[in-house]
Amino acid sequence: MRIIGIDPGTGILGFGIIEVDKNGKATLVDGGVIRTPVKEGDAERLQTIFEELTDIIATSSPVEMAVEKLFFAQNVTTAMTVAQARGVAIVAGKQAGLVIAEYTPLQIKQALTGYGRAEKKQMQEMVRVILGLKDVPQPDDCADALACAICHSMTYQHQT
Repeated sequence: MRIIGIDPGTGILGFGIIEVDKNGKATLVDGGVIRTPVKEGDAERLQTIFEELTDIIATSSPVEMAVEKLFFAQNVTTAMTVAQARGVAIVAGKQAGLVIAEYTPLQIKQALTGYGRAEKKQMQEMVRVILGLKDVPQPDDCADALACAICHSMTYQHQT
């Protein structure tokens, strides 16, 4: 099964695509970020995210999408723009016919490390180990998206 994980953001949206075999072993297919210019308006930035993510989905052919849920932020303006980027990612996934799953940061940390309050470095190292990579995926947004996809693969296994 091929899964795309999304770490939502308006300035930088992380994505990570993994392939999970019938034994549950995950391997890296692709990963990276979609960047939007700070000086563009929200509508243009969201359109860029939608178009680029639609292309990534079409090229990589995932069947499921795992999206990180919002974690309440002190900055309401930032939370609103991240929520908009999340919505755009979900619509891109639905239009491509993907099954959509959502996970909180706590759920993702729990799935990968067994500890819901794991530090970012611990999470990144677990992504590297689980995917059998030489180095931690960069930038952080990509590693976070891969962690979300891995969390989904582990959750999916427990449901079957």
